[in-house]
Amino acid sequence: MTALDSSRWYATATVVLAVILYALLPPRYTIGPIWVAPVLVLLVLAPLLVMRFRRARWGAQRAVSIVLIAIVNFFNAASVVLLVSYILTSRHITGVELLTAGAQIWITNVLVFGLWYWELDGGGPYPRSLRAAREMPDADFLFPQMSAMMGKMACIPTDWKAQFTDYLYLAFVTATAFSPADVMPLSPMAKMLMLAESLISLVTLALVLARAVGVLS
Repeated sequence: MTALDSSRWYATATVVLAVILYALLPPRYTIGPIWVAPVLVLLVLAPLLVMRFRRARWGAQRAVSIVLIAIVNFFNAASVVLLVSYILTSRHITGVELLTAGAQIWITNVLVFGLWYWELDGGGPYPRSLRAAREMPDADFLFPQMSAMMGKMACIPTDWKAQFTDYLYLAFVTATAFSPADVMPLSPMAKMLMLAESLISLVTLALVLARAVGVLS
């Protein structure tokens, strides 16, 4: 199994985990029947897996992948809105429920943006797999390994490429630090994605923690 194939399976598992976290939310934080999101994801994920096994054109696979991530992103964004609305308007809420739902939504936010970063950087995972990191003038993110390779540091393999776990780490750091850490955004798209993730994370954490402290105290 190639590194690209491994990343694709990690991404698939991440989508499934995100949907499970959404399905476990209390109904007040979801849109419509709870089965809607899993069914929509399955309807897109199943053809995508078939396309991968049949080695369909990467452009078609990427288009379906973007639709899949957008679906998961939509439902999680809706959960953020419903959570914020409930926090601001309801007086009957328990601290345990608030912290649990907030954690599920926050984790899903990290997973979704990890998928976005992985799918969109440098034109997609397939073009990236064909080039070394230092040969990517269209890269949207600058990883420290890329800078080290440009400086010809012996400790960094010359064939290094960012994998899905690198983008998941980037999403986690962005959601916790609300700013770039060791990975720098290069393109406007990358900056806007990181801005959106940081804003969602900040709003979720600030409101959930503030209300939870009030409820528990």
